[in-house]
Amino acid sequence: MASVAPPAHTERRFPAPAAGRPVAAAADSGPDPAHDVGAPAWIRQARLALRDAPVDHFKVSPWRYWGDFLLALSIAYTAAAVYLLAPLGSWQQLAAFPIAVFWLYRLGSLVHEVCHLGHHEMRGFKVAWNVLVGMMTLTPSPFFTRHHRDHHSMKMYGTPEDPEYVANVLEGGNWRSALIYSLHMLVFPLLVFLRFLLAPLTFLHPRLRQLVLERASSLTLNIHYRRHITAFDRKAITAVELLCFVRAAFIPLSVAVGMAPPSRIGLLYLLGLTTFVMNQMRQLADHHFQGDGSQASVESHILDSCNYTGKDPLTLLFFPFSIRYHALHHLFPSLPYHNLEAAHGYLVQSLPADSPYLGLDQPGWWSTAKQTIFGRSTAA
Repeated sequence: MASVAPPAHTERRFPAPAAGRPVAAAADSGPDPAHDVGAPAWIRQARLALRDAPVDHFKVSPWRYWGDFLLALSIAYTAAAVYLLAPLGSWQQLAAFPIAVFWLYRLGSLVHEVCHLGHHEMRGFKVAWNVLVGMMTLTPSPFFTRHHRDHHSMKMYGTPEDPEYVANVLEGGNWRSALIYSLHMLVFPLLVFLRFLLAPLTFLHPRLRQLVLERASSLTLNIHYRRHITAFDRKAITAVELLCFVRAAFIPLSVAVGMAPPSRIGLLYLLGLTTFVMNQMRQLADHHFQGDGSQASVESHILDSCNYTGKDPLTLLFFPFSIRYHALHHLFPSLPYHNLEAAHGYLVQSLPADSPYLGLDQPGWWSTAKQTIFGRSTAA
């Protein structure tokens, strides 16, 4: 769901593979690049280290998932209720706004964990998140899971079709691209709202329905991304979009019948926009975005990704639930978020000092984000 064509990129290159280490073949290795048979020695070494660790870092803790979810849900919705119901411009509303945005962002970020859970894993949690969060915020997981997994794919990562590769929609150092990118962020919440409000119209013709499923059923800014629709996707999208239609229709209807003041629509837009912008700020520093648009190898994929072990305020703000270990996540997508920090610590202690993995750590969010925004030459 996007309306901005990606700018041309002529200077993006993936980092060169470490000397003396074989480069993996550019092939679709499935969701976990660490399990590609052509992975270089240092990636296989990291995989074996975690496999032989005395602690099972891949074990999901349901209590941790439910605890983080319910805590974020309680604070986010309480703060949002105060923000929406307090007198317009009052100190209560102004104080509640940043609290609501911060916790809504954390709450929404859990869709990333819903995406990476196994098909039969924690089904109750997935349903609860979608009913209580996905539907209410118009961000259901079926609109995220497929394109996020495509972002992890060896076939799509770093290519012009990659739905989460920021360099596809923002050219570093190009002010016109930055302006278009900013304007796109401004209208994106409205596009999502209209997508669900007009959902019943998509059933008027099979071709229209197929077009909407492929082109407007993913929460991405990249218009070149074309979603492959499976039979399961079709059922899942239909189920959640009808629920989201009810939610979207209720917003203007409640204003029309006098249940809510007209200002409610603007307040909801501001809340959604700010939360969305925070997520985009995080994406600016997930990777170095040095690809040239061609298919990436396993090694270049990982070397293009970032870890942040520092705890400066901006890094902690934009990377909730330890997803600041983003390179580790791309190396092992099945690692639960609550084990990323411990797994990283174990790898640091276990791997040799010359392992390229140790060089993936970045100073902080801004150190990478400024290069994404301004370009490497300007930033330097």
